[in-house]
Amino acid sequence: MDFLISIIMAIFRKNPHAKNEDNKHAKRNWKRRSPKFSTSKIILALTLAFLFIPLFVIIFYSFNESKGSSFTRFSLVWYEELFLHSGTLWQSLMYTAIVALVSASISTIIGSLAAIGNSWYKFFGRGYIQSISFLPMILPEVIMGVSILIFFSGIHMYFGLTTIIIAHTTFCLPFVYLMVTARVDEFDYSIIEAAHDLGANEKQTLFKVIIPAIMPGILSGFMMSITLSIEDFVITSLVNGSVITLPIYVYNMIRHGVSPVINALSFVLILFICTLTVILRKSLKSFAAAH
Repeated sequence: MDFLISIIMAIFRKNPHAKNEDNKHAKRNWKRRSPKFSTSKIILALTLAFLFIPLFVIIFYSFNESKGSSFTRFSLVWYEELFLHSGTLWQSLMYTAIVALVSASISTIIGSLAAIGNSWYKFFGRGYIQSISFLPMILPEVIMGVSILIFFSGIHMYFGLTTIIIAHTTFCLPFVYLMVTARVDEFDYSIIEAAHDLGANEKQTLFKVIIPAIMPGILSGFMMSITLSIEDFVITSLVNGSVITLPIYVYNMIRHGVSPVINALSFVLILFICTLTVILRKSLKSFAAAH
């Protein structure tokens, strides 16, 4: 009798594919009914204009021949100045890239392992660790920078590239931990049980099952750490010593007026970041489809 009831219920059960098709048709109908002009679309357009118009202004003036605010003639003189006569600028960019890559890599490794351990294992003080780990993300950068400065001064550590990397790792770590934790919370634990049933040990399960499954969260945390490290100025200016990173170099330059070389560098960085974003987007889609 139970068998017959299950067959009848299976016959009259709705097809999930049909449900998805119904959702697609409803979405198309809603798009057809939506007005061409609405408050939400106007707000979206204003927000996009507010975000991107300054970038277009920078790009526009990077091709200006003069240093003034009035456009005189189209020229590539500032790009020539950037690539041929700006050795100090490229050195500061190299320091920034080194700090960003090293600190992002360290914070990604530590944050990912901490998220896995803190989410799956029960131990004393687990809740306190979860709360304290978000403090660097909540505290103002000035307070955090001063505290790191006092700590390094207390242990008589030489200020330079190493102190910048340690400081950047400290404030990037909570962001990686948060992103990886969100990914771990959605993880299907039955996969781990299946791996153990097939004879995998803890190390094999970690590197061949868990890490590939949460890789989108790890990559997101890594990219977020790079972005935060590149744009940081407050903490870096307190612990940099004699090392001049790109934000500090730009700050020292604009104190005497904005140089068009910075506009040219901004356009080059915009192109690089857009290209990298497109490549990573396609790579993450392929990775997600494969896993």
